[in-house]
Amino acid sequence: MATRPRANTDAVHAQMRADILSGAYPPGERLKFAELCERYAASVAVVRESLTRLVEQGLARSEPRIGFRVTPLSVADLLDLTATRCDIEGLALRYSIERGDVEWESRLVAAHHVLERTPLLAEDGPARVSDEWEAAHTAFHAALIDACQSPRMLDMTATLRDASELYRRWSQPLERGRDVAAEHRGLLDAALSRDADLAVARLREHFEHTARILEGSLAATDAAT
Repeated sequence: MATRPRANTDAVHAQMRADILSGAYPPGERLKFAELCERYAASVAVVRESLTRLVEQGLARSEPRIGFRVTPLSVADLLDLTATRCDIEGLALRYSIERGDVEWESRLVAAHHVLERTPLLAEDGPARVSDEWEAAHTAFHAALIDACQSPRMLDMTATLRDASELYRRWSQPLERGRDVAAEHRGLLDAALSRDADLAVARLREHFEHTARILEGSLAATDAAT
C-alpha cells in the first residue's frame, strides 16, 4: 500500500500558519505533535521546526511541560502590542518620510496599487481575510517604512507585525462599516505629502481602530470564562 510522501518544513509551516489564521486552531488551543504529524503527513522534526517558526512569528507559544499552543488573545496583550507598534512603527515611518527618495515614493505607490486592487476576503471556505490581501497589506505597511535606513528598526517592526496578524485576522468579522481602504489611502497621501506628523497620527489611529474593535469582544470573552 502506497504511503503519502513526507511534507517539507516550508510547506508544513505555510499550511499550519494558514490553518491558525483561518481559525482551524483557535487561540489558546494545544498543538499536539501526533495529531499534527498525521494531519500534515510530516515527521516530528518537521513539525517541531514549523512550530518554532510560528513561535518566532507570534502565532504560537512554547510552554514548559505543556508544549506548543496557539497564542491566546487577551486585552492586556492586545493593548501592549498596539502601543508598542504605534511607538516603533511610528518612529520608523517618520524617518522614512524624512529620508525617502523618489524611488521610495514609487515603491509605496506600487504597493498601494496592488493592495487596493486585491480582494479582501477569500472566495473559498468560511469568511476570512484572503492570503493575497494579507500579503499585499503587509507589503504596503513595509513599504511605508522601508526608507527609514535602520535595519534593526525594520526587524523590530516585522516581528511586531507578525505578532499582530492573529489579532488582525480575528478582528475582520467585527469590522462591519469600517473603510480600511480609505485609511490606507490616507496613509499614502500623508506620506507622499511628506507630512510626517499627519502620517504618524493616521498610522496610530489605524492600529488603534483595530484594537478598539477587538477589545470589547475580548473583554466579553474573558468575563465569560
